[in-house]
Amino acid sequence: MDLLLILTYSALCIVIFKVFKVPLNKWTVPTAILGGIVLIGGLFILMNYNHPYAGKARKYSLSTPIIPTVRGRVLEVNAVPNQMMQAGDILFKLDPIPFQGKVDSLTAQEVAAKADLERAETLVKSGSISQRDRDIARARYDDVQAQLDIANFNLSETVVRAPTSGYVTQVFLRPGMMAVNLPIRPVMVFVHEQEDAFVGWFMQNSLLRLQVGDSAEIAFDGIPGDVFSGEVESIYPLLAEGQLQPNGNLVTESLPPGLVPVRIRITDPAFEPYRDKLPGGAFGQAALYSEHLHHIALIRKVLLRMASWMNYLFPIH
Repeated sequence: MDLLLILTYSALCIVIFKVFKVPLNKWTVPTAILGGIVLIGGLFILMNYNHPYAGKARKYSLSTPIIPTVRGRVLEVNAVPNQMMQAGDILFKLDPIPFQGKVDSLTAQEVAAKADLERAETLVKSGSISQRDRDIARARYDDVQAQLDIANFNLSETVVRAPTSGYVTQVFLRPGMMAVNLPIRPVMVFVHEQEDAFVGWFMQNSLLRLQVGDSAEIAFDGIPGDVFSGEVESIYPLLAEGQLQPNGNLVTESLPPGLVPVRIRITDPAFEPYRDKLPGGAFGQAALYSEHLHHIALIRKVLLRMASWMNYLFPIH
């Protein structure tokens, strides 16, 4: 952004010197240089503070690692990569035989425990057994029922379903693989629909000018030549560098100053055709426009559009 402004001023000086045939001497050249330093420096200070620019903006997608509740062998995989699914659609199934066997066993035990309880109820009325024996029979029946409820739940968890509407990407799970219920071993990643966040990372120097509701613009590298309007939706109150977690280490000041994440809601109708095409993690640039020195915002808008057009130029790997 600063390079574009310097190049623009340099081009303007060249035109002035050529058109008006200004001689190059010890007065004109230093004047042009010093004038550029004062002019561009002043513009940078006022523009960066009142209308902050984020050289790093990104589209984030909310995802959930899919970890089965129970451990088992994968029987079939129903999820198709990058195909939209609805909440409750089947992602994959585990072999239910071990869990069905547990349910059948506990069901039989429940029948026996219920019969013993009914017999105890009859005998306690006739005085053949004590109240304590009847209570033991009741406790045994209740315990079997509780175990059966858990077994039925585990059996139902052999069918893993989509938590919300969305899609699964990069499906590497195959029938015959073992799926384990460990947090460090998710078997696939589910991306939620309509949970995208557009976040610009701003310098802390502009923190006083970051206000919810201010107008904003964002340009993406993947959509060169276009700038989309929006507004500041929220300003995250915590930086990653400022979080504290319980561990065995003392707090130390070894991290560099972090950038302030600002969430931007894109309201431009022209963005709608690109919303689903733009992948999560797409990179771009963003600018916010405060109510202060609004006439300088025009320069920021021009520079952002110049940066957007520069996205047509990219290295070939």
